[in-house]
Amino acid sequence: MDFEFTEEQKMFRDAFRDFVQKEIAPLVEEAEKKEKFPRQILKKMAALGYLGVDYPPEYGGAGLGKMGGCICIEEIARVCVGISAAIIIHTENSIISVFNHGSDYLKQRYLIPALKGEKLGAFGLTEPNAGSDVAGIQTRAVRQGDHYIINGTKMFITNAPVCDFILVAAYTDKSKGVRGGMSLFMVDADTPGYSCRSLEKVCFRSSETGELTFEDCKVPAEHLVGQEGKGFGYIVEALAGGRVIHAARSVGLATGAYEASLKYSQERVQFGQPIYKNQAIAFKLARMATSIEAARWMAYRAAWLMDLGKESLKEASMSKLFASEMAVDVANEAMQIHGGVAFTMESPVQRFFRDSRLFTVTEGTSEIQQLVISRELGLR
Repeated sequence: MDFEFTEEQKMFRDAFRDFVQKEIAPLVEEAEKKEKFPRQILKKMAALGYLGVDYPPEYGGAGLGKMGGCICIEEIARVCVGISAAIIIHTENSIISVFNHGSDYLKQRYLIPALKGEKLGAFGLTEPNAGSDVAGIQTRAVRQGDHYIINGTKMFITNAPVCDFILVAAYTDKSKGVRGGMSLFMVDADTPGYSCRSLEKVCFRSSETGELTFEDCKVPAEHLVGQEGKGFGYIVEALAGGRVIHAARSVGLATGAYEASLKYSQERVQFGQPIYKNQAIAFKLARMATSIEAARWMAYRAAWLMDLGKESLKEASMSKLFASEMAVDVANEAMQIHGGVAFTMESPVQRFFRDSRLFTVTEGTSEIQQLVISRELGLR
């Protein structure tokens, strides 16, 4: 069993790491302060084949599979998790179901422009009273002739304030339950009846988040993704792949926090010597490095399984669970190592700390991941 990167993957990682340092890192401070996603990076990434690297070349991707997607997001998250969040929602959640199940019309209208960086997508699943309980969503889509009329509210939607389109989950027949009555629709952000209220956040400040309202929002019937009533299955499929990407993001943040702590420990002098020479600090760094390495192997093994087309629901949830909780622990230790300086807004460590806390909540809470894992283990 060999998880060593291929030469192509190594070349991609090195080239993309250089791109991130030159094109994304300089934008982080302003994006965080203004709470604005630097959308201009999408076209820059697309021009070099870095946007949607796990999609086939015929749609504008690089054909590097889930492994390539993980490499990409890990590198961005080392620098800024907020920006990585916007890109994950755009390239994974908003268009993956169109790629897997959408018509040629939808692929031409949304998938290809998204991978060219011409349109920005969002994913509307969570609602004020339905987070982990997907079945509890209240949004409805009623067929009327050649259109669907959508009514409902979505909450905590990344990219919503600035997106061009949103993939919306809604019940088309509540009587059939979540597995037979939920459907997915592509909705343009300029559709009458669609509105958005921006939300201020304590973390992920360089991605924009909003609350969406649909009031008699009229959507063409051809904007239905796949088959009516199959939406929940499409969501489960998409979330499994997304959880692996989220695991890689956690690894990226933890790596950034660790590298900052290692550097600081070599520069900070107390009692006449750099603080890394104190066993307490050295042991913290050792545990941080070990945890990161373990999470990285879990994430990339799950991605490897996906690329082979093997069943990987359990591994995806395991990697997300372990990596997200690891990132919280590593960011906390980074704060301790940095001491007082970590609590100034000039330090990137405070941002790693704030951002990491959302990891165990978003894309399925730690509790939901344990539920999925236990079911996959046969513990019904």
